[in-house]
Amino acid sequence: MNSNGRPPCGRKKSSRVGRHGKQDWGENMEKSIQAVVDIGGKPVVQRRAIATGLVHLSSISKYAITSGNVKKGDVLEASTIAAIQAVKETPRIIPHCHPIPLEGCKVDWAWENLALRCTVEVSAHYRTGIEMEALTGVAAGLLCALDMVKSCEKDEDGQYPETRISDIVVLEKHKAE
Repeated sequence: MNSNGRPPCGRKKSSRVGRHGKQDWGENMEKSIQAVVDIGGKPVVQRRAIATGLVHLSSISKYAITSGNVKKGDVLEASTIAAIQAVKETPRIIPHCHPIPLEGCKVDWAWENLALRCTVEVSAHYRTGIEMEALTGVAAGLLCALDMVKSCEKDEDGQYPETRISDIVVLEKHKAE
């Protein structure tokens, strides 16, 4: 049972206990991923999902992005492409995601002080939800933005003490009846 008093998601409770009293999934990982959920009997309906997240940057990075002075190029353009590619490649990244015939993908960027917000909206007519595609797009977009300005983010020891990606969440999920 989990903290809500429900059985674990789709799994029987394992009696195996590893180090530190936690379940040891390492040896059983190959056996535990046996199939992708069969969605063949579900109806095809319109679906839409919106996810968002933040990358917290330095004022130097913000200035470099907004003034177009990043060595690697246009951060928002490259990060938008990364987000769209990730949406399309979600089933290759997340093992239990189904390949979905996407109909739309919109990527928006906004500054919130020194944090850059990425919001991804995905739409399709299909048998299963598309929130994982939206989340994957946000994560990839933020990672690309960070990669492009990481030289501006490093401190004198080569570390990133203030830089972080946070608050990646599903804002909305819609399923037509």
